[in-house]
Amino acid sequence: MPIIRTLSKVATQAVLGTPVCGCQPLTVAVRNISFSPRQVTSDASFHSVSFSEADHPKVLITGGLGQLGVGLAKMLRKRFGKNNVILSDIRKPPSNVFHSGPFIYSDILDYKNLREIVVNNRITWLVHYSALLSAVGEANVALARSVNITGLHNILDIAAEHGLRLFVPSTIGAFGPSSPRNPTPDLCVQRPRTIYGVSKVHAELMGEYYHHRYGLDFRCLRYPGIISADSMPGGGTTDYAVQIFHDAIKSGKFECNLRSDTRLPMMYIDDCLRATLEVMEAPADTLSMRTYNINAMSFTPEELVQELHKQMPELEVTYDVDPVRQAIADSWPMNFDDSNARKDWGWKHDYDLPELVQTMLNYIGMDSLSRKNAEAPYTQRQTKSLGIR
Repeated sequence: MPIIRTLSKVATQAVLGTPVCGCQPLTVAVRNISFSPRQVTSDASFHSVSFSEADHPKVLITGGLGQLGVGLAKMLRKRFGKNNVILSDIRKPPSNVFHSGPFIYSDILDYKNLREIVVNNRITWLVHYSALLSAVGEANVALARSVNITGLHNILDIAAEHGLRLFVPSTIGAFGPSSPRNPTPDLCVQRPRTIYGVSKVHAELMGEYYHHRYGLDFRCLRYPGIISADSMPGGGTTDYAVQIFHDAIKSGKFECNLRSDTRLPMMYIDDCLRATLEVMEAPADTLSMRTYNINAMSFTPEELVQELHKQMPELEVTYDVDPVRQAIADSWPMNFDDSNARKDWGWKHDYDLPELVQTMLNYIGMDSLSRKNAEAPYTQRQTKSLGIR
């Protein structure tokens, strides 16, 4: 520790231009000096690395095996190169994900390990997807508090220390029953009643604080319910809008755990991922705020079923309302006002409800057919491929 204190004294005197010992004053060119809000450990190694504007970012995605991480990695790798995007998680990746690009084990609760990953891989962008969602979080509040809040603090400190551009998603769950619901603006009362929502409000405010206090380039989007065919539902209140497509294709029957008239904002995953990339690439001077609503469509289970019936009239839908999920949904926005995102950085969605339904049915239907064909005897598959009945 005496060595650290001495080095700190030397650096301070050098910056101030005052002599150290009896030597001549040191001249140091300083553009900007920032310090991590967390005390730097004595075993830290420092390297000065400069990047030109033309260089691609080096991206780390935490919680990368969730609904959004794999899709975002695929998009970013196409844009920035396969080796410039690292997926991370605490779970074992499936073979196709493992072989599609760099993957690394990373526990966001392990501050030292996370910091080593950022330093050793020269990370410049960090996308923080690690979180427990609404319904799962209510079933294990202690774990949700640890992952969603303590993990966030580690991410914020490391991002501030290393000058990263940090993206943390927020959610419709960041609002509560006292918020205006139709539409819900960017700035209004936020009093969520789930640990997931509370942790996301905390993330929004901490990110904004770190931006003003430490100069952290923090960016955040409040996602609506995200609909994707690539992954199975993960415990969110809006996941009925994903599960219905899988059940429709598999069995032709679906039991919904929300009331038929429960209106919530929704978005197809391609729009969500594109919005994330667009806000990350937006020039800083175009951003009038650090957290934006984004939206594409807003519908009820009944409206979704009506649209599905146009393609699958035989689909049978029943309702068995889960009081926990229904209470959560009733406290959330019915529609997002995302006019600031559209004005500031040109956000525009591509998918409305009809396009969403057709895309999901096409995707899941083809995937289901592929699995059935793979399970069929070879001669049967060969006959089908030749068009022979």
